[in-house]
Amino acid sequence: MSEISQLSPQPVWQFFDQICSIPHPSKHEEQLAQHIVKFAESEGLEVRRDATGNVFIKKPATPGMENRKGVVLQAHIDMVPQKNEDTDHDFLTDPIQPYVDGEWVTAKGTTLGADNGIGMATCLAVLASKDIEHGPLEVLLTIDEEAGMTGAFGLEQGWLEGDILLNTDSEQEGEVYMGCAGGVDGSITLPLEREAVPTEHAAVKLVIKGLKGGHSGCDIHTGRGNANKLLGRFLFGHAEELGLRLTSLSGGSLRNAIPREAFAMATLPAKNVDKLNELFTYYQSILAAELGKIETDINLFVEPAELPADVMTEAVQKRLLAALNACPNGVLRMSDEVEGVVETSLNVGVITTEADKITILCLIRSLIDTGRSNVEGMLKAVAELAGAECEFSGAYPGWKPDADSEVMHLFRDTYKGIYGRTPNIMVIHAGLECGLFKKPYPTMDMLSFGPTIKFPHSPDEKVNIETVGLFWEQMIAILKNIPVKA
Repeated sequence: MSEISQLSPQPVWQFFDQICSIPHPSKHEEQLAQHIVKFAESEGLEVRRDATGNVFIKKPATPGMENRKGVVLQAHIDMVPQKNEDTDHDFLTDPIQPYVDGEWVTAKGTTLGADNGIGMATCLAVLASKDIEHGPLEVLLTIDEEAGMTGAFGLEQGWLEGDILLNTDSEQEGEVYMGCAGGVDGSITLPLEREAVPTEHAAVKLVIKGLKGGHSGCDIHTGRGNANKLLGRFLFGHAEELGLRLTSLSGGSLRNAIPREAFAMATLPAKNVDKLNELFTYYQSILAAELGKIETDINLFVEPAELPADVMTEAVQKRLLAALNACPNGVLRMSDEVEGVVETSLNVGVITTEADKITILCLIRSLIDTGRSNVEGMLKAVAELAGAECEFSGAYPGWKPDADSEVMHLFRDTYKGIYGRTPNIMVIHAGLECGLFKKPYPTMDMLSFGPTIKFPHSPDEKVNIETVGLFWEQMIAILKNIPVKA
């Protein structure tokens, strides 16, 4: 047990400490899922799993609460695996190392997994409690939310009996969410043609690193730099004058995380290496002037490298850099309906190079389907101009706000009764599973709330200790006040 297990409320932090000790990155959460099943069985609770791998746990109502509406507490099991380059950590085998840093809990060099581990720990703490008042209770823990919402897509009719679903995947205390953006993955693939390295060329590696990164939904409006786009901008502007010939381009690791690092392997006339260093250093000063108030640790440098076997042809390289530079990125439109909320965005998340092709993987988010379709058209147009293929996959719907939501009114009144103020009722630009749950359970009343989590999907991720206590307090109060079933 680590030091966080002694924090208050202990039931939540003790479960979160256990969660951190068991590796559970997206698509590799089976060990944690089995641990949770064993916990439920040890508590004498009904537990089962569906064909997708989601975990369902059922707990009877406390005496006298049997006539209340049924509640489903929901979280996802997986976490985003991101680490600093100098951190030695294998997410498949190594535990997360959480520690207390003032008012926050964070992790040593990696993502913490508070997204959605704190929500999951809270669900388990409710199941383990012997003194929390509640009506008929279910817990739904989905798999692979971060990498494709596989568990939510696989949820079938008939597995859930509750009338109300409380999603625990929001990240700002004092805000309660009643709607979210939908999304789709976009992939641009450009076939590569290669040729021999020109004579008298030297090999180099261009590096951009030290950016903050973050969640491509929650942080897309913050003005953080996208390493893929920043490197593409430099190469588009200077490759021709330097005689630079690319071998490979890479950056980012997840389509839903803003890239913190990007790399280019290239050759150029040996006589131009000094000029490259000079221009790249000057480019860092430009970025410091443009982004320095946000990106305080941005670092650009050139390293010598081994001479490669070949390089991209000039024609292919020109099309690639034009496409990358022209590709839209970041906030594309703010909502007219909800003040201060992003309507439509795009994240140029991952670039990978293989022998015969280069792939640019993006994530489009939008509160409205037409906004998403518009950006799909932009990506497809960029790809066509570059002679590349563009495909879309994994589309998921948004969650349309319901102004008449009974549970939303209940949460608002309960919150105000506890703290003497009204919570902010919000729509979030990030994707939540609620939109997918609405398909098999169209009449289920839903909301999403949680503690304050900063910088999810990055190694800077941290959760505010005090707000975990507030979140727990709110959960207990809501469960106690769930209305009688008609």
